[in-house]
Amino acid sequence: MARALLSGNEAVARGAWEAGVAVGVGYPGTPSTETLENLARYDGVRCEWAPNEKVAAEVAAGVSLAGGRVLVTMKHVGLNVAADPLFTLAYTGVGGGYVLFVADDPGMHSSQNEQDSRRYAFAAKVPMLEPADPAEALFMTRLAFDLSETYDLPVLVRSTTRVSHSKGVVELDGGRVAPQCRPYVKDPAKWVMVPANARRRRVDLERRLARLREHSESAGLNRIEMRGTELGVVADGAAYRAVCEALPEASVLKIGMVHPFPDDLVRQFAASVERVVVVEELGPFVRDLVSLAGVQVQEIPLPQWGEVTPATVKAALGLPVEEGRVSPEGLPERPPLMCPGCPHRGVFWALKKTKAIVTGDIGCYTLGAAPPLAAMDSCVCMGASVGMAYGAALVENERPVVGVIGDSTFAHSGITGLVHMAYNGGAGTVVVLDNRTTAMTGHQGNPVSGVTLSGSHGRELDLEALARACGAEWVRTVDAMDLHGTLAALREAVASPALAVLIAKSPCALLSKCTKDPVAVDDDVCTACGACIQLGCPAISRTESGKAQIDVSICVGCGQCEQVCRFGAIVPAGPACDLGGSAR
Repeated sequence: MARALLSGNEAVARGAWEAGVAVGVGYPGTPSTETLENLARYDGVRCEWAPNEKVAAEVAAGVSLAGGRVLVTMKHVGLNVAADPLFTLAYTGVGGGYVLFVADDPGMHSSQNEQDSRRYAFAAKVPMLEPADPAEALFMTRLAFDLSETYDLPVLVRSTTRVSHSKGVVELDGGRVAPQCRPYVKDPAKWVMVPANARRRRVDLERRLARLREHSESAGLNRIEMRGTELGVVADGAAYRAVCEALPEASVLKIGMVHPFPDDLVRQFAASVERVVVVEELGPFVRDLVSLAGVQVQEIPLPQWGEVTPATVKAALGLPVEEGRVSPEGLPERPPLMCPGCPHRGVFWALKKTKAIVTGDIGCYTLGAAPPLAAMDSCVCMGASVGMAYGAALVENERPVVGVIGDSTFAHSGITGLVHMAYNGGAGTVVVLDNRTTAMTGHQGNPVSGVTLSGSHGRELDLEALARACGAEWVRTVDAMDLHGTLAALREAVASPALAVLIAKSPCALLSKCTKDPVAVDDDVCTACGACIQLGCPAISRTESGKAQIDVSICVGCGQCEQVCRFGAIVPAGPACDLGGSAR
């Protein structure tokens, strides 16, 4: 049997392909993004980015209704958006196998919260499988399609950042189940969720879960690994691997299906050991279920946030912990910054000058909140900037309020906020940062750019026409790299008595591949005013005398600093290949 070194996300994609999935659909979000991108590389599967996770889940429901197998992918916060169809799909059940892959982010490496998607399985009454490594990710994803069709339920497969992005040796089946759509059968009692039908399906849902609960007790997804009788550990997902490394002598009940929970297996395990502890990430989900099964759990001081590591497991049990690497003293902090040449930089420079309250959103431009720009005042969730701008303007009378949102995020969930503003007579300002891509998650296409997951060009969303159709009366597009033009348009927008939408358009610096020659600072002309420093460009810093200097090795010659320098101190440095280090 062939083997390959795959990440967890790659393994999920492979498992879906081997299971004969016909369609993959999702919304990019770290740590889940690469799953659909890898699935798209296989023959015989149609893969698409949706505008948001709710649409993805609903497209998948249509595929399943018509009898095809479908994989839906998203990160944990995306499951909030997809929850509406998910809860009802538990009632309807499926046609073709329906698997939703969700990747949680303990430690918030790239997320605004640390929610625990295991609780969605419990609340929505759907099964959840939780792989601990890439090998299990492939196996469980493939199995999930069979479970979905056997028990007439959508199935959640949950990963975490550690599982999604770590590599492991995976055995490849080598084959693929031929995608065969189940014949469509008209069945309104199953699929039309008016109250009369929903009540019957609600009762049937409990019958389906009862059958699946029997499966969870005996199928091997949940298994006992006996090593000793003194200590028994119940662990799921990535926490299981930490336990195996930290406590090689302990017996372990590995939970691979967290819902329905294997109560009988837990009681059997507890009877074979002297004491039981639970090791898990993000709070007491498994611990509570173990307790509900009638098993007494020894409480250990595990943190309810962040990732579980072998060191945290040992510390929680009072065992000695080897000292890890110690960072050298005095190293400077390296906060994330917008890239040199980023078109968002000039927009936030302009926003700062308007002294506006700026409600922000999810994307690279969230970095506009960081010094020295410090021009964003909130960031809550996808699309929130528009609604929050409207709400803030209802009570703020002294300062303008501006909502800032990226092109992909606007298509995701910002449009409805703009409709609300117009419908209720709002006269605020919304800035759409159109950098022609979904940059933060790796330059995926979106409805605004018109680039599909396959790389082909679909239809681009016309932002100006859409804004006017939603009810905005003042609509304008500016070149985001023209700082003074952007500032003038922004001042006009916030002064407008009508609802205003300003589209700041310029491609991501990493897409534009700027080949302009870098610039340098003429030390004799520089007055050390700091205007260029305030742009927050990583190529610009101060000398010991306080004057600016530019590192030509990373300068892309975008011209933003030249536009803000009032003294002409920024001059051409010549071709980058002729210079090394920095120039002054």
